[in-house]
Amino acid sequence: MTTTVDSSLYSVMKARKSVRVFDPNTTIPKEEITEMLELATIAPSSSNLQSWRFLVIQDTEVKKELKTIANNQVQAEEASAVIAILGDVDAYKKVEQIYTQNVAEGHMDESIKDRTVASTYAVYPNAPVEARMNIASFDAGLVSMQLMLVAKEKGYDTVTMGGFDKVKFAERFDLPENVFPIVLIALGKAAAPAYGSSRLPLNEIADFI
Repeated sequence: MTTTVDSSLYSVMKARKSVRVFDPNTTIPKEEITEMLELATIAPSSSNLQSWRFLVIQDTEVKKELKTIANNQVQAEEASAVIAILGDVDAYKKVEQIYTQNVAEGHMDESIKDRTVASTYAVYPNAPVEARMNIASFDAGLVSMQLMLVAKEKGYDTVTMGGFDKVKFAERFDLPENVFPIVLIALGKAAAPAYGSSRLPLNEIADFI
C-alpha cells in the first residue's frame, strides 16, 4: 500500500499490532481507561443506539479466573486490564434518553426526535433477538477498533480475544439476560514485540465498478 500523505492517524494505524506478551507490572489508572472508553464511543452505531456495554477487569485474582475462561490465553492474566465488549439486545430502550440528549445538544429538533423514537419502538422490539444480537455485534466491532487505536495513540498495546467460553463468562460475571459477551480486549504495555502480519493484495479483495 502506498500513499502520498502521512498523518498521525496513519502512523497509529500502522503501529498497532496484536500483542500477546504483556508486562504484568504495568498499571493503568481508572481515569485513563475511562478516557479511552469515552473516546472509543465516538464510534458510530446502528440508529445511534450505542448497544455496546463494557466490563473493565483489572483485579489480579479475577484476571486469573478470566484466563481459564479464555482458554488459558496468558494475556488475559498478564495485561493491565481486560475490557470485555458486551452487547445489549435491549439497547433500543435507551432511545428516548439518547435522542433527548441529541435535542439538548442542538443536534436535532424535537419533531425529528419524536419521529425517530417512534420509529425505533416500531421496529426494534419486534425484531428477532438474533437480529438484535447481530446489530450489537456489528456495533461492537466499530467501538473495539476505535478503542484499540485510541489505546495505541496513548502508548498502550492491545489484542482482541474472541476465543473464550461465552457461557461461562456470562455466568461468572452475572450478566443480565439482555446482555451478552462479544469480545475481550487485553490492554497494557508490550513485554515482547508483536509479530508482523501480511495483507492480501487489494486486487484480490476489492472490485471497482
